Amino acid sequence: MKLVIAYIRSHKLDEASRALRALPITGMTAAAVRGWGQARRESMKTEHASQVSDFDDYSRIEVACSDAIVHQVVSVVEQVAYTGLSGDGKVYVMSIEEAVRISTGERGENIC
Repeated sequence: MKLVIAYIRSHKLDEASRALRALPITGMTAAAVRGWGQARRESMKTEHASQVSDFDDYSRIEVACSDAIVHQVVSVVEQVAYTGLSGDGKVYVMSIEEAVRISTGERGENIC
């Protein structure tokens, strides 16, 4: 099992959600987050520091999925979130050791 965590521009969240619904996943989690990365450092070099906010607004998406479809999930997020501009976001993939559905006690990859 894998956990895909993506940080994307907030205005791309609904499009990403619609695209991910077409995949055989059981759900996704999204949250509004603030952060900075390479794009922020680059803009700090060219803009007056007092005119630049310390953080940018993004959406964080989390999707637990089987190993068999992780590349599809990543690909969908990449395609939907791409604008061609610096700061489009990042996608991370991590392993999940175990998953448990609390309501039934069911365990394993079949609940992802």
